[in-house]
Amino acid sequence: MNRWHPFLQLVLARLKEFYREPIALFWVYGFPLIMALVLGIAFSRREPEPSLVDIQDTPDAGLAEEIRSHLEKNGIKAELHSAAESFQRLKTGKTELYLVAHRDTNGVHVQFHYDKARDEADKARLDVTAALDRWRAEPSWTVDTPEYLEKPGTRYIDRLWPGLLGLNLMGGGMWGMGFVLVEMRSRKLLKRLLATPMHRSDFLLALITARLLLVIPEMTILVSVAVFAFRVPLDGNLLTLILVFFLAGAAFSGLGLLIACRTEKTETVQGLMNLVIMPQWLLSGALFSSSNYPDSVQPFIQALPATQAITSIREIMLEGAGLPSIAWRLGVLVLWGAVSFFLALRWFRWR
Repeated sequence: MNRWHPFLQLVLARLKEFYREPIALFWVYGFPLIMALVLGIAFSRREPEPSLVDIQDTPDAGLAEEIRSHLEKNGIKAELHSAAESFQRLKTGKTELYLVAHRDTNGVHVQFHYDKARDEADKARLDVTAALDRWRAEPSWTVDTPEYLEKPGTRYIDRLWPGLLGLNLMGGGMWGMGFVLVEMRSRKLLKRLLATPMHRSDFLLALITARLLLVIPEMTILVSVAVFAFRVPLDGNLLTLILVFFLAGAAFSGLGLLIACRTEKTETVQGLMNLVIMPQWLLSGALFSSSNYPDSVQPFIQALPATQAITSIREIMLEGAGLPSIAWRLGVLVLWGAVSFFLALRWFRWR
């Protein structure tokens, strides 16, 4: 017998085993392709978007209008707003920077307000600076030191942290439900519980309730770190924020139960969990703006529970949003939780 014949047969057997497993094929070939396509769509090269800036209409409304008109002629989207509106729009990410201008005997003085950690804001500043360089109506103009570079509420980390809170709720809810349930099934614990006088609804509700109780210390720690260590603002009502945590936790827990209600192997549930979690990581706006994706996929993005959870947390913490303004977002989370739990209860099996 050829020395290498056993080796070649073992290699061939492993390849046959691999190609006969649909889940393995998907994670090796399908999932990387999907990831590449999604990120490619989000960050594909396209026509550069014009910078979007605001101009404070005080202390010199006439000068502000002159600058706005000049910036528009140079391909920069510029809007006039009051001081409070300009700051609020910068804080909520609706503009990349705003500037304040006044004129004296020495010429025009411009002060930029932006977050230096945001690349798009720095690009907008450079675009405005170049446009003002071409404005020779004044003998001179001066750029003053930005005032709000480090002001809480306007920084990238302020918008990032609510996204991290939402992703933590999603990961904890789905993995805390799905993986635990499959582990209990694989260890025959569910088979033992089947012999007890217990309704499956009580069992599944108990799992979700225990998970939601864990949300309290988990979110308390994370929000405390955000507020006290990184100075992330908490402008909204704390009870409203807690309500979002509970509803988001229930929605993600329901999804975890649905995925695991019939799954028997931990390897399988890991793949299914990643299949549901990863698109929400990429599309929900947690790490970068979901506006990078085409308008055609925006309805799908808005339907994701992670999108509504993260947006609700962000609006409460940074904009001081109340319950009425985020009620429809909470409705989406309730719908996800209720439908997921109902389907999980219907399809659940003990073994």
